[in-house]
Amino acid sequence: MSFPTIAEEFRGGVLENAHQGLVCVIDQYKNIIYQKGNTNQSIFFRSAMKPLQAIPVFSTNVIKKYGVSQAEAALFTASQRGEIYHQQALLKLAKKLGFSENQLSCGSSYPLNEQAKLDYIKAGNQKSRLLHNCAGKHLGFLAYAREKGYPLENYEAKEHPLQLEILEYVAELSELDKTNIHVAMDGCGVPVFALDLYHMAISYLKFASPSMIQNTNTVNAVKQINTVMHAHPEIVASYDFICTILLEDKNIIAKGGAQGVYCLALKKEKISIALKVMSGTEKLWPLIVATLLEKIGYTNKKTIERLNQLRNKHILNDEGNVVGEIRLCL
Repeated sequence: MSFPTIAEEFRGGVLENAHQGLVCVIDQYKNIIYQKGNTNQSIFFRSAMKPLQAIPVFSTNVIKKYGVSQAEAALFTASQRGEIYHQQALLKLAKKLGFSENQLSCGSSYPLNEQAKLDYIKAGNQKSRLLHNCAGKHLGFLAYAREKGYPLENYEAKEHPLQLEILEYVAELSELDKTNIHVAMDGCGVPVFALDLYHMAISYLKFASPSMIQNTNTVNAVKQINTVMHAHPEIVASYDFICTILLEDKNIIAKGGAQGVYCLALKKEKISIALKVMSGTEKLWPLIVATLLEKIGYTNKKTIERLNQLRNKHILNDEGNVVGEIRLCL
């Protein structure tokens, strides 16, 4: 199976790497206004699905009931990187909700950011489930399951009522029949769904424009998710990450996932974008998103500038000298 090239890397004027990928951009009427490749190709949502997976817990009174702060609530949507403020927020959230790390089904992990990991290990700390990239999501799953009277054991199983409800939400927001959504297991041990890029974009369009959602309870949950992600973008990712930069722009809702999948939507313009870098690299995201925003005439030039600063088109050697360039094919 072949896919179109979306980026090429040249060293000394010679092609060194080529990255294939898919892009789907839709407007408020769900019309495709730009595409690269087959938008009907099924793609695993990975962590770009986290805002949708957070809908159940945000549809309850868990946040108010347990005195969860906005920063702590943002962890329900986050791919946290293990910075000290992430560690502190996760400990506080687990304590408020009354869960121990042993109740989480995700694996144990060190902080993902390099300096945070070094500091953590130097302090003599061991791997922890609470430091898993998806720990906040799992705490939200447990909180919702308890609130609904569902069993906490095996909450990660695809047959668990919680996971079946999440499938319903994904089907509702993407406007895709459940029979057309493929279910597999994500890296953190819970179900992950594959759907075509076009319907993936539709689901994010609903986050940018909640009025398109029919269910009032879902509308309110999506609005709350928007609020906490914008209030604490540093929790959703961390410094020098594309998600943080995009979420600092109040007009954009965005979340990336493993293996090169990224979704975002513009609220004022009512435009949604879903993309996949088939090589799985995340390094190209800032350049690709910046180029797509330029293509659709996005007016917040500061956001585009910050994306281009995050990932320069120049390829540098170990001494910081320019030895090549990245050329986008969009």
